[in-house]
Amino acid sequence: MRFRGKIVDVGCIQHFTRVISMVAKLAKNCTVRITSSKIYFILSERLVNGGVNIWCELSQTNFFSEYAMDGLSEEYNEIFLEVVPDNMVKCLKTAQTAKSVKIKLTKKHSPCLTFEVELPSLTGHSRVVTHDVPVNVIPRRLWDEFEEPEMPDFDVSIYMPSLKVLRNVTDKMKNLNNYVTIAANGSGEMVLKVETDMASVSTHFGDLSNPQWSKENMSAAANSQPKDRDPEKFAEARIDIRKFSQFLSGQQVNPERVICNILDNRVVHFFLLHDDVSLQYFMPVISS
Repeated sequence: MRFRGKIVDVGCIQHFTRVISMVAKLAKNCTVRITSSKIYFILSERLVNGGVNIWCELSQTNFFSEYAMDGLSEEYNEIFLEVVPDNMVKCLKTAQTAKSVKIKLTKKHSPCLTFEVELPSLTGHSRVVTHDVPVNVIPRRLWDEFEEPEMPDFDVSIYMPSLKVLRNVTDKMKNLNNYVTIAANGSGEMVLKVETDMASVSTHFGDLSNPQWSKENMSAAANSQPKDRDPEKFAEARIDIRKFSQFLSGQQVNPERVICNILDNRVVHFFLLHDDVSLQYFMPVISS
């Protein structure tokens, strides 16, 4: 197996760093899937056990000026690696003003993703800083565990309000309870609610849009719902408020739109849309 890529545009280096930083805030360990056209960052925990699922994908052509890979075989032309994303972030933080960043799959004492950061120099001589990030190569027999999660047959889909506003609200609610109920309907309304023994505290958002989904291409446009459902009827889900806050605080790519899909009392699916990055984040419901 072979992989090497080179990023030379400083804007692309910084954006790539933001993407990895976002993943690192959501997952201590993740799987990196490398294909000829895309790079994926995957966390696949069992929802039934209270775990979360993450599926982040980016197109290599939007980041890399040079990109070459040979997978396991001609038939299975992919590479799956287990990595600690925070280790990648530490490498990239030294590269925010770099002339270039090369990333290669290497074998030192063990498999590594090697980052070669070329820094500008006043003397005209280039300085290259090398970082080795240990990885585990995931064998072919386990690849099926990292397939893209199926889009839930949700009851309500809604465009979320400003993530910054949501984060401020959630940070205050964190002090009241470990869980938050997120509810939405087909009329552009969303509610965040926490309950204590003494009180119930809720924040209401209105005038939001409801996407229309195409199952074929997962594209969204305004003002329709996925089911023949009373638009005033709320679907809700009780979720871990700290994981929700972690998700909100981890958004460093400034997504153009964030969609929240709720399968009533089952699962919440967040879908972040950006020009060259998409992120799906699945959170299970916590029973009361």
